[in-house]
Amino acid sequence: QLQASGGGLVQVGDSLRVSCAASGLTFRSYTLAWFRQVPGKEREFVAVTRGNGGSVAYSDSVKGRFAISRDDAKNTVNLQMNNLKPEDTAVYYCAASRSVILSSLARDQAYAYWGQGTQVTVSS
Repeated sequence: QLQASGGGLVQVGDSLRVSCAASGLTFRSYTLAWFRQVPGKEREFVAVTRGNGGSVAYSDSVKGRFAISRDDAKNTVNLQMNNLKPEDTAVYYCAASRSVILSSLARDQAYAYWGQGTQVTVSS
């Protein structure tokens, strides 16, 4: 019940926003995250926003460039990506789970629901 969108081909330094729409979830209480994956590598944590007005967190590789936000009224979570680099090229996945303990926020195994992924390609 997660549908990601907004990926595309951009140039180095450009900005792009990917979004994820959810259905069938009590959205406000869910922890929502973005992960990314390139072929041959494990899925990598990018950002997370905890439910019920909880905190956000980012991987070191995107901190200061990416911003995660959620609109609980519209059941969407967004990832604003600025100053994109070639190493940001990946398939981006949104994920959701009702309850994720603090120590597991960056672990993909902690999330029960996944979107289908959207490709982001940053060209140099």
